[in-house]
Amino acid sequence: MENAKHVSKAVISRLPRYYRTLRQLANEGVGRISSKDLAAQMDLTASQIRQDLSCFGGFGQQGYGYSVDKLIVELERILGVAGSQRAILLGVGTLGRALLRNFDFSFCGVRPIAAFDTAAEVIGRDFRGIPVHALHDLELFCERERPDIAVLCVPADQAQLVSERLVRCGVRGIWNFSNVSLRQDHLGVPVENVHFSDSLMKLCYHMKATDPFEFGE
Repeated sequence: MENAKHVSKAVISRLPRYYRTLRQLANEGVGRISSKDLAAQMDLTASQIRQDLSCFGGFGQQGYGYSVDKLIVELERILGVAGSQRAILLGVGTLGRALLRNFDFSFCGVRPIAAFDTAAEVIGRDFRGIPVHALHDLELFCERERPDIAVLCVPADQAQLVSERLVRCGVRGIWNFSNVSLRQDHLGVPVENVHFSDSLMKLCYHMKATDPFEFGE
Protein backbone atom coordinates (compact mmCIF):
# COMPACT_ATOMS: atom_id res chain seq x y z
CA MET A 1 0.00 0.00 0.00
CA GLU A 2 1.34 3.41 -0.93
CA ASN A 3 2.50 5.70 1.83
CA ALA A 4 0.38 8.84 1.55
CA LYS A 5 2.90 10.76 3.68
CA HIS A 6 5.29 10.79 0.71
CA VAL A 7 2.71 12.08 -1.78
CA SER A 8 2.53 15.86 -2.21
CA LYS A 9 -0.64 17.78 -1.45
CA ALA A 10 -0.69 18.98 -5.05
CA VAL A 11 -0.88 15.40 -6.34
CA ILE A 12 -3.58 14.48 -3.83
CA SER A 13 -5.62 17.53 -4.83
CA ARG A 14 -5.60 16.33 -8.45
CA LEU A 15 -6.79 12.78 -7.71
CA PRO A 16 -10.51 13.68 -7.48
CA ARG A 17 -10.21 15.44 -10.83
CA TYR A 18 -8.75 12.28 -12.37
CA TYR A 19 -11.56 10.24 -10.86
CA ARG A 20 -14.29 12.61 -12.00
CA THR A 21 -12.87 12.83 -15.53
CA LEU A 22 -12.48 9.06 -15.85
CA ARG A 23 -16.01 8.44 -14.59
CA GLN A 24 -17.30 10.81 -17.27
CA LEU A 25 -15.22 9.03 -19.92
CA ALA A 26 -16.60 5.68 -18.79
CA ASN A 27 -20.15 7.04 -19.05
CA GLU A 28 -19.35 8.07 -22.62
CA GLY A 29 -18.22 4.54 -23.45
CA VAL A 30 -14.47 5.20 -23.55
CA GLY A 31 -12.60 2.00 -22.69
CA ARG A 32 -9.01 3.14 -22.78
CA ILE A 33 -7.14 6.43 -23.00
CA SER A 34 -3.56 7.60 -23.43
CA SER A 35 -1.87 9.95 -21.01
CA LYS A 36 -1.76 12.51 -23.84
CA ASP A 37 -5.52 12.36 -24.41
CA LEU A 38 -6.27 12.38 -20.69
CA ALA A 39 -4.01 15.40 -20.31
CA ALA A 40 -5.95 17.21 -23.02
CA GLN A 41 -9.20 16.49 -21.15
CA MET A 42 -7.80 17.93 -17.93
CA ASP A 43 -5.60 20.78 -19.19
CA LEU A 44 -2.47 19.07 -17.82
CA THR A 45 0.57 17.55 -19.49
CA ALA A 46 1.02 13.85 -20.23
CA SER A 47 4.22 13.78 -18.17
CA GLN A 48 2.38 15.32 -15.20
CA ILE A 49 -0.25 12.61 -15.34
CA ARG A 50 2.31 9.83 -15.58
CA GLN A 51 4.27 11.36 -12.72
CA ASP A 52 1.18 11.73 -10.52
CA LEU A 53 -0.02 8.18 -11.06
CA SER A 54 3.46 6.73 -10.60
CA CYS A 55 3.24 7.82 -6.94
CA PHE A 56 0.77 4.96 -6.46
CA GLY A 57 2.09 2.33 -8.87
CA GLY A 58 2.20 1.65 -12.58
CA PHE A 59 -1.30 1.60 -14.09
CA GLY A 60 -0.65 2.19 -17.77
CA GLN A 61 0.82 0.06 -20.54
CA GLN A 62 3.20 1.41 -23.18
CA GLY A 63 1.45 1.52 -26.52
CA TYR A 64 -1.95 0.91 -24.90
CA GLY A 65 -2.46 3.68 -22.38
CA TYR A 66 -4.79 3.29 -19.44
CA SER A 67 -7.80 1.07 -19.07
CA VAL A 68 -10.45 3.56 -17.95
CA ASP A 69 -12.39 1.04 -15.84
CA LYS A 70 -9.29 -0.35 -14.16
CA LEU A 71 -7.91 3.09 -13.39
CA ILE A 72 -11.25 4.08 -11.85
CA VAL A 73 -11.05 1.04 -9.56
CA GLU A 74 -7.49 1.92 -8.55
CA LEU A 75 -8.43 5.53 -7.83
CA GLU A 76 -11.40 4.39 -5.75
CA ARG A 77 -8.99 2.31 -3.69
CA ILE A 78 -6.46 5.14 -3.36
CA LEU A 79 -9.10 7.74 -2.46
CA GLY A 80 -10.87 5.41 -0.05
CA VAL A 81 -14.23 5.67 -1.80
CA ALA A 82 -14.50 2.02 -2.82
CA GLY A 83 -16.48 1.18 0.30
CA SER A 84 -19.46 2.96 1.78
CA GLN A 85 -18.45 5.53 4.37
CA ARG A 86 -21.33 6.37 6.70
CA ALA A 87 -21.94 10.08 7.27
CA ILE A 88 -23.96 12.30 9.56
CA LEU A 89 -24.76 15.96 8.96
CA LEU A 90 -24.79 18.58 11.70
CA GLY A 91 -26.87 21.70 11.11
CA VAL A 92 -29.99 21.38 8.95
CA GLY A 93 -30.23 25.01 7.86
CA THR A 94 -30.32 26.22 4.28
CA LEU A 95 -26.92 24.78 3.34
CA GLY A 96 -27.43 21.52 5.21
CA ARG A 97 -30.79 20.95 3.54
CA ALA A 98 -29.34 21.74 0.12
CA LEU A 99 -26.60 19.16 0.61
CA LEU A 100 -29.03 16.50 1.80
CA ARG A 101 -31.44 17.16 -1.05
CA ASN A 102 -29.09 17.76 -3.96
CA PHE A 103 -25.54 16.54 -3.40
CA ASP A 104 -24.65 13.08 -4.77
CA PHE A 105 -22.79 11.64 -1.77
CA SER A 106 -22.77 8.19 -3.38
CA PHE A 107 -20.43 9.43 -6.13
CA CYS A 108 -17.80 9.78 -3.39
CA GLY A 109 -18.59 6.45 -1.74
CA VAL A 110 -20.39 8.17 1.15
CA ARG A 111 -23.84 7.31 2.51
CA PRO A 112 -25.64 9.82 4.78
CA ILE A 113 -27.50 8.03 7.55
CA ALA A 114 -28.75 10.87 9.77
CA ALA A 115 -28.78 14.60 10.42
CA PHE A 116 -28.83 16.56 13.67
CA ASP A 117 -30.12 19.97 14.71
CA THR A 118 -31.43 21.89 17.70
CA ALA A 119 -34.42 23.50 15.96
CA ALA A 120 -37.76 21.94 16.87
CA GLU A 121 -39.19 22.67 13.41
CA VAL A 122 -36.76 20.29 11.68
CA ILE A 123 -36.29 17.58 14.34
CA GLY A 124 -38.34 14.56 13.33
CA ARG A 125 -38.46 15.52 9.65
CA ASP A 126 -36.49 13.83 6.91
CA PHE A 127 -34.79 15.13 3.79
CA ARG A 128 -34.53 12.68 0.89
CA GLY A 129 -34.98 9.88 3.37
CA ILE A 130 -32.41 11.16 5.90
CA PRO A 131 -34.01 11.58 9.35
CA VAL A 132 -33.22 14.61 11.52
CA HIS A 133 -32.49 13.90 15.18
CA ALA A 134 -32.11 16.21 18.16
CA LEU A 135 -28.50 17.20 18.75
CA HIS A 136 -28.64 16.00 22.33
CA ASP A 137 -29.04 12.45 20.98
CA LEU A 138 -25.71 12.61 19.12
CA GLU A 139 -23.66 10.52 21.53
CA LEU A 140 -26.23 7.71 21.78
CA PHE A 141 -26.63 7.61 18.02
CA CYS A 142 -22.89 7.49 17.35
CA GLU A 143 -22.40 4.77 19.96
CA ARG A 144 -25.02 2.67 18.19
CA GLU A 145 -24.33 3.46 14.50
CA ARG A 146 -20.59 4.31 14.41
CA PRO A 147 -20.60 6.92 11.60
CA ASP A 148 -17.30 7.57 9.82
CA ILE A 149 -17.72 11.14 8.58
CA ALA A 150 -19.42 14.27 9.87
CA VAL A 151 -20.60 17.03 7.53
CA LEU A 152 -20.45 20.23 9.56
CA CYS A 153 -22.92 22.98 8.62
CA VAL A 154 -23.23 24.65 12.03
CA PRO A 155 -22.58 28.37 12.70
CA ALA A 156 -18.91 29.36 12.91
CA ASP A 157 -19.03 30.06 16.65
CA GLN A 158 -20.19 26.49 17.32
CA ALA A 159 -17.85 24.67 14.94
CA GLN A 160 -14.93 23.99 17.27
CA LEU A 161 -17.02 22.68 20.17
CA VAL A 162 -19.22 20.55 17.94
CA SER A 163 -16.21 19.11 16.09
CA GLU A 164 -14.51 18.19 19.37
CA ARG A 165 -17.72 16.49 20.44
CA LEU A 166 -17.82 14.57 17.17
CA VAL A 167 -14.26 13.34 17.63
CA ARG A 168 -15.12 12.11 21.11
CA CYS A 169 -18.03 10.26 19.49
CA GLY A 170 -15.59 8.38 17.25
CA VAL A 171 -16.08 10.26 13.97
CA ARG A 172 -12.95 9.76 11.83
CA GLY A 173 -13.20 12.72 9.44
CA ILE A 174 -14.94 16.09 9.17
CA TRP A 175 -16.16 17.88 6.04
CA ASN A 176 -16.43 21.43 7.36
CA PHE A 177 -18.75 24.06 5.84
CA SER A 178 -18.91 26.27 8.93
CA ASN A 179 -16.86 29.10 7.35
CA VAL A 180 -14.13 28.78 9.98
CA SER A 181 -10.99 26.70 9.55
CA LEU A 182 -10.66 23.70 11.84
CA ARG A 183 -7.21 22.20 12.37
CA GLN A 184 -6.44 18.53 12.02
CA ASP A 185 -3.54 18.77 14.48
CA HIS A 186 -5.93 20.12 17.13
CA LEU A 187 -8.70 17.59 16.52
CA GLY A 188 -6.66 14.50 15.70
CA VAL A 189 -8.76 13.51 12.66
CA PRO A 190 -8.61 14.60 9.00
CA VAL A 191 -10.52 17.80 8.23
CA GLU A 192 -11.47 19.28 4.86
CA ASN A 193 -12.36 22.95 5.28
CA VAL A 194 -14.64 24.23 2.52
CA HIS A 195 -14.70 27.99 1.94
CA PHE A 196 -16.97 29.05 -0.92
CA SER A 197 -15.49 32.54 -0.74
CA ASP A 198 -12.03 31.20 -1.65
CA SER A 199 -13.36 29.75 -4.89
CA LEU A 200 -15.25 32.91 -5.78
CA MET A 201 -12.23 35.13 -5.07
CA LYS A 202 -10.05 32.89 -7.26
CA LEU A 203 -12.56 33.41 -10.06
CA CYS A 204 -12.42 37.18 -9.51
CA TYR A 205 -8.62 37.06 -9.59
CA HIS A 206 -8.55 35.18 -12.91
CA MET A 207 -11.10 37.60 -14.39
CA LYS A 208 -8.97 40.54 -13.28
CA ALA A 209 -5.79 38.95 -14.63
CA THR A 210 -7.34 38.43 -18.06
CA ASP A 211 -8.98 41.85 -18.30
CA PRO A 212 -6.88 43.96 -20.72
CA PHE A 213 -8.33 47.20 -19.33
CA GLU A 214 -7.05 46.34 -15.86
CA PHE A 215 -3.50 46.94 -17.03
CA GLY A 216 -4.21 49.92 -19.22
CA GLU A 217 -3.79 48.12 -22.52
